[in-house]
Parts: sequence; structure tokens; C-alpha cells
Amino acid sequence: MRSSYTFHPLSAADLPRVRQWLAAPHVAEWWGDPDEQFESVRGDLNHPSMNQFIGEPDLISQGHGSGFIRTFADDLIGTGTARVVSDPGPLNARAIRAYEKAGFRRRGRPQMPDGPAFLMVRDA
Repeated sequence: MRSSYTFHPLSAADLPRVRQWLAAPHVAEWWGDPDEQFESVRGDLNHPSMNQFIGEPDLISQGHGSGFIRTFADDLIGTGTARVVSDPGPLNARAIRAYEKAGFRRRGRPQMPDGPAFLMVRDA
């Protein structure tokens, strides 16, 4: 069954909302300093791997995360992407659970520049 989620490329018009989201406690807990992260997002605005996360607090813990992730991965796989990969922090149980519900599997625990992570993979 296809969900009703749709995605659009992140643009400069989205930046005020992204700044707000990065300052939200449930986002800052995992993303770190909101001002630093905002500058990073703004600098990577045109990078093809830049995607969005759930910033609206009233949308968390309602199944939207796994739905967004599943739809996003389905769209990529449907256009020929062979593997979709993410790297949530090992203590971010909410994100890990959402990825697993969306069909991702744990494939390792690499050390990333900002700390340890779970390598989460979904193959076509």
C-alpha cells in the first residue's frame, strides 16, 4: 500500500522552518548545537543527499517516522537505487526503531566523525 507522503528538495524557502526544527529539543538532542547544524544544512542545501527529518513535535511517536522513511526509501529504490543507508546514533532508539519498521537492517556499528553509529541498510 502506497502512503500519501510526498517529498520535495530542500530549498532556501525551507530554511526558516529548518532553523525552528533544529532548535526543538527532540531534534537538538541528536543533532547538537542548532546554530552549528543550521549553518551546515544551509551550506549543503544543494547537495543531493540532503533530506528532511521530523521537526514538528506533534508528529513524533505516531508512526510517521517509519512511514516517511519507508516512502523515501521506496522512491529511491523505485528509481534504481540499489541500497539506501543511514547511520543513526546507537542511543537514538526512536530513529533505530523507525528505520527497522521501514525495512532497514543493522549492518554494523562504525565510528563516525561525531561518534559511534548503527549502520542501517535497506537493499532493493
